[in-house]
Amino acid sequence: MPSAALLALGPAVRSTHLASLPLIARGKVRDLYAVGADRMLMVASDRLSAFDVVMKAPVPGKGRLLTQMALFWFDRLAAIVPNHLSGEAPESVVAPDERAEVEGRSMLVRRLAPLPCEAVVRGYVAGSGWKEYTRQGSVCGLALPAGLTPITPLAEPIFTPATKAAVGDHDENISFARLEALLGAERAAEVRATSIRLYEAAREHAAARGIVIADTKFEFGLDAAGRLTLMDEVLTPDSSRLWLADELAHGRIVALDKQPLRDWLERIGVAGGAAQAALDLPDEVILGVHERYQRACTMLCRDAA
Repeated sequence: MPSAALLALGPAVRSTHLASLPLIARGKVRDLYAVGADRMLMVASDRLSAFDVVMKAPVPGKGRLLTQMALFWFDRLAAIVPNHLSGEAPESVVAPDERAEVEGRSMLVRRLAPLPCEAVVRGYVAGSGWKEYTRQGSVCGLALPAGLTPITPLAEPIFTPATKAAVGDHDENISFARLEALLGAERAAEVRATSIRLYEAAREHAAARGIVIADTKFEFGLDAAGRLTLMDEVLTPDSSRLWLADELAHGRIVALDKQPLRDWLERIGVAGGAAQAALDLPDEVILGVHERYQRACTMLCRDAA
């Protein structure tokens, strides 16, 4: 029986079922629907994933928080690179009785040709980067100074690309040379430069609101004219490590992302991957994730003072 605190969050949306639009696919978090030949409706469910496993238990309200944050960042960063938003209301393309299902958790976007990579930028060495650094002193072929810790800021942000895996598979960190082989040297350089500019602009905004963006990943596609275009989501707790700055100043990492889930999975010995069955979650993990996502959204998206 769910706790009173969990019930107070309201019903969760694990998946959507829109009869008015053709379903393209269900990702780890988003359900994608075709809107004609040139647009898609992206609906953020409340599904939660980690270590490439989608959990059985959703986090009520998570999809709305992700959407609010993504829309905030797409607007704020639009001067740096175009994004995939169509500018149209998502509710306008579904049947009247389906509008409540998509309201507040959807984006109506232009279809792009996605690039086969994830553009990861790191200001700290954490996660898979930390594991690689402790083994060989480098991340994605970039040699880093000795003696770094997870709370040591890098002198400059680094670009560490990865392949984009299918649901249930692991993303793989790759070298820049391999990215050049995938995209071509000119496009790879554009993705790197654009990603670092986006990260630096976001880092400055977040720092003024008490949050350190330790790392993040961007995804890009090409529009019909071949222009690099930001897509999917951007700078949410699903795609970024967000740490409280005042805690970090005292040597502690307090994460406003899905770290409570990662910690719990590691405690019970879950490695993840395609062979791992989806798991139910304790209420305290679900509540912990929701509280951190809500706090991140409130701190980052509030109006500037």
